[in-house]
Amino acid sequence: MTLRVDIVSDVVCPWCVIGYLRLERVIDQLALKQPVEVHWHPFELNPAMSQDGMDLHQHIFEKYASTSDASESARQTITQLGQELNFFFNFTPDMKIYNTRKTHQLLMWSAQFGLQYSLKMALFNAYFTRSVNINSTESLCSLAKSVGLNPEVARQVIEDETWEKAVATTEQQWIDAGINAVPAFIFNQKQILIGAQSEDTLTDLIRDSLL
Repeated sequence: MTLRVDIVSDVVCPWCVIGYLRLERVIDQLALKQPVEVHWHPFELNPAMSQDGMDLHQHIFEKYASTSDASESARQTITQLGQELNFFFNFTPDMKIYNTRKTHQLLMWSAQFGLQYSLKMALFNAYFTRSVNINSTESLCSLAKSVGLNPEVARQVIEDETWEKAVATTEQQWIDAGINAVPAFIFNQKQILIGAQSEDTLTDLIRDSLL
């Protein structure tokens, strides 16, 4: 029996990074005999954000009414959790948050080549570790090339309204299914976990899914 894991997430969501890396660690530790299939699906935390992006600190203050001290504490927690999972969160003073529609278009397209995982990890690293503008077409084409995708075709995908509409439609389908926060993990199309769960919780759910 194959373990299928559908993950609904956004590229600018730090808890999506932590949640996935915890899942990956648990799967490795369980040394499952069954094959594991991971499918990534789009979710935009800020679909109305301008193409130029926004200062991350200002965005967090306006969206969550978070104080500077609370935001700094949250960043420290996320950074520490990332270190425990060998991921480096580099929250710089001038960091921005971006619209992610283009990234999801590329991720959806990359699935047919079996490169969703590679591209997703490259995007997480580009944004959270290197502060790359992931709404920049040039940056995205470069990232696509780095994981083995054709950069010129990637540019066409980014500029193609068909792919943009496909992402919007898929996002709405997940919202209609009750997914309104990320990360969301769906195991074998039955059991759902919302949020970056503990490794113990993930272990128990995976075992239950394979019964």
